[in-house]
Amino acid sequence: MKRLALALAVPILLIILPLVLRPSADWSPDAPESLVVITPNSEQIKYEFEQAFRKWYREHRGRDIKIDWRSPGGTSDIVRYIGDRFEAEFRLYALEKGMEWDRDTAAAFKNSKLTADDHPARRLLLESDIGIGIDLFFGGGTYDQAKFASIGYAVDAGVKERHPDWFTDDVIPMNFAGEQIYDPEGRYYGYCLSSFGIAYNFRRIRELGVEPPQNWTDLADPAFFGTLVLADPTKSGSITKCYEMILQQAMAELGPEKGWLEGFRRIKLLTANARSIADSAGKVVRDVSSGEAAAGICIDFYGFSEAEWARQRTGEPTMTYVMPRGGTAVTADPVQLLRGAPNPDAAKDFIDFLLSKEGAAIWLLKPGTPGGPVKYVQLRPSVRKDSPLELPKDELALPDYRPYDLGGTFEYNSAWTGRYFSLIRVLVKCAALDPEDDLRAAWKAILDNGGPDANPEAMAELLALPVPYESAADGAKALGGTPAEAAAARTRWTEAARASYLRAAELARKKGAAPK
Repeated sequence: MKRLALALAVPILLIILPLVLRPSADWSPDAPESLVVITPNSEQIKYEFEQAFRKWYREHRGRDIKIDWRSPGGTSDIVRYIGDRFEAEFRLYALEKGMEWDRDTAAAFKNSKLTADDHPARRLLLESDIGIGIDLFFGGGTYDQAKFASIGYAVDAGVKERHPDWFTDDVIPMNFAGEQIYDPEGRYYGYCLSSFGIAYNFRRIRELGVEPPQNWTDLADPAFFGTLVLADPTKSGSITKCYEMILQQAMAELGPEKGWLEGFRRIKLLTANARSIADSAGKVVRDVSSGEAAAGICIDFYGFSEAEWARQRTGEPTMTYVMPRGGTAVTADPVQLLRGAPNPDAAKDFIDFLLSKEGAAIWLLKPGTPGGPVKYVQLRPSVRKDSPLELPKDELALPDYRPYDLGGTFEYNSAWTGRYFSLIRVLVKCAALDPEDDLRAAWKAILDNGGPDANPEAMAELLALPVPYESAADGAKALGGTPAEAAAARTRWTEAARASYLRAAELARKKGAAPK
């Protein structure tokens, strides 16, 4: 009994001690408010916007506030976390309301195709105020936030009603070049812009003796064999968007069916040229900056930031970022108010601040300038069209980078790939990244034995795709099925790709060994 009591005492103490030892200020009625924000954004972004918003909040509300940042991983990790938490909370809520919890209820409550009249579980969710203890989802890309909005995990923050003058074509447009900047129902709002492109190292490009890459197709050149660095799209929303841009450009050139195959052909050749696959988008630009890789694909923010930090470290430019000509959309990074937010009023204030001219200045200005960031340059353009024109040009961190102007040559067609965003990230991983060793070996065998033109049969095997465009809907359905069905699809696609690469290598070697 004594041993049992001792064993039980330990976990009890672990629960009680934090309460006993909590600083008395936490219990004071004058303690600052708390805003809980989940985000994949960097520490530099979190630092600057916390400082700026706390100052804004004191000036406008006369109170102090602190931000409780939650960063359980990258965007994919955060999306899973939010989804799992909402499902767990809704299950408890449904049981309390006397609703039976079964597979039908579990599927229906988050089925965005159903209305409140279609299923009791949908009505229960959409009329509820259940939450997960988090106020805002800050960053992560439009795709996942739009998905949460349609499910019902996010709610209208009312910014358009409070500031109608902000939402015009001259300030914050609803759409740009096929991309949606904010949700017309107010469930997410873009606050800054992003493009997707290529980072390359000046020294390594000179050593390779090639022209600096300006297009996605440039990176498929055999001259880049063993010199590229890519990242896993299942761990990064921005990297998935890079791959989607490659597909979109090819589909615009050739049509959806042929462009899907051609786009994946380009992705495969980029992977075949890779020296490594990073586990995060940030690692890509660090490898390019250090010269471990000659080039890689990335979001503009990572490319510009790493180029600036490298310049500060070395005293000279080592790398740069370029937007592929006609090959990238300008997209918005959004913020959304989650259902059941613990502090919805402060959350709405934070969104208002992000979209205001004061918030735009944090993104646009150099550190130390009036209204700008305190310590860290952000190197991201604001979603506001008017702010760069009104601020002093010599105080802008990126005075000549205007994504609204540069992105006008590319028109994103969401009907082609938007519904297949999750499929794209999984298919790239299964058909290219997971069997990358076999893909790289097959590509090398082709290059060693006459090149692509001399090996048409081997190239056909190398570029075979387990899911053509006409089967994309079935592929997406398989991924959205049970965990066993999704796992089986992934295994099937990976094994099919690996088998193709082994045949490609064998064909190329036979071609090279044949008598001349």
